[in-house]
Amino acid sequence: MSNNQTVTIGGRQYDAHTGLSVEPVESTHMHPHATAIHTAVQRSQTLSRSHAKKPTAAAVAKPVATPHHRTDIRKSPAISRFAPHPQTAARVRKPVMDIRPAQPHPIVARVEATRQATAAPAASVVAPKPSDIIKKEAIETTLAGAPAHAANAHQIKRKHTKRSRMLSIVSASFALILLAGYLTYLNMPSLSVRVAAAQAGIDATYPQYHPDGYSLKGAITYKEGEVAMNFTSNGGPQKFSLTQQKSSWDSSAVQQFVATKTKGQYLTDIRKGVTIYTYGGDAAWVSGGILYTINGDAPLSSDQIDRIATSM
Repeated sequence: MSNNQTVTIGGRQYDAHTGLSVEPVESTHMHPHATAIHTAVQRSQTLSRSHAKKPTAAAVAKPVATPHHRTDIRKSPAISRFAPHPQTAARVRKPVMDIRPAQPHPIVARVEATRQATAAPAASVVAPKPSDIIKKEAIETTLAGAPAHAANAHQIKRKHTKRSRMLSIVSASFALILLAGYLTYLNMPSLSVRVAAAQAGIDATYPQYHPDGYSLKGAITYKEGEVAMNFTSNGGPQKFSLTQQKSSWDSSAVQQFVATKTKGQYLTDIRKGVTIYTYGGDAAWVSGGILYTINGDAPLSSDQIDRIATSM
């Protein structure tokens, strides 16, 4: 090759276009002839171990450091391009650590889930208890809950009893009030007559019987030795008055009084030892030193008058 196609670097020729090495240049200085090396016979230099001394640690020579191979070879400006396929050392990629947790294969996951599902019922199966143990546990549970239940039932019973007692007391009190009011209403005329009798100074009474359809009307009037009360018809203007006054008359005196007043037109009835003289709806009788007279326009019958007289 001509000098324009090759370059010499370190005693070796390289193609100026490809950069590949070519036949090395012959140099007598760097490569002497083999005949010159092997012309003289060399003397054996093998040591006799029997006459040689054992080397000491101090006598051991330190290894001679060999110069490092130069890597800073300058690129020649004569080289225009490199080989089309340069041989470069493969770059070693650093391993990348996968920090994600290991994911099981879907088939393995399904098999594991099926195995756990089938193994769960078997693990939850509990051996049946003997009948005596079950009975003992039931008795202990019942005895443990019995005091609380009994205390609760007793407390509820006490509350119910107290409430019932209060209700009974209230009901009884209300009934007594009603009864007292009713009795007061019924006995109000009797009480009024007693008050009037005390003021009049006689032993006057209220009749236990009065004809149907008639009721006490107005207040009971009194004066010295006399008490009067008026009864009126509930459905009309008819009325009669009952007068009680202190008197010294007897039945004969009353008969003479009635005969004079009616010119002999009267009726005589004896009831319970009392002689009653009736005339035209009116009547008169004497009992216990009190003269009783009935006067008015009410059409009272003899029987009604007799019943009034016997109820005094």
